[in-house]
Amino acid sequence: MTDLPQQTFDDAAAVLSSALDGDQDAVVGAFDAVVDRAGLSGAYGVAWCLAATMVGDAPPDSGAALEFPGIEQAEYDTRWVARFVSAYANRDVPTGEALFGAAVADGLLPDCLLTLAGSTIATLRSRAG
Repeated sequence: MTDLPQQTFDDAAAVLSSALDGDQDAVVGAFDAVVDRAGLSGAYGVAWCLAATMVGDAPPDSGAALEFPGIEQAEYDTRWVARFVSAYANRDVPTGEALFGAAVADGLLPDCLLTLAGSTIATLRSRAG
């Protein structure tokens, strides 16, 4: 994760701050600002950073498996987050990029990013308490 520019970490912090406040409009606004400034690749970097926040530093050969009962019945955004975070945990950048591209193509990227931000906050809260 250290090869990301500082701006990516700053953007991720802004997204998390808005999510922590429960302000979905601000979360969307923060991602929109990233896209306006750095394109979809910038938003991907922020999403990857959020996945890193959830997982922590993945071991070089982690081989994480997606264990989510009923995953195929879950909403698109929930399935996407589970798979995107799994891709991060497995250091599988091509899969992460493919999932991101699919969400864009399906017109569901904003929903996926909102769910990712919310899931990251929920993970941080569970660790804290």
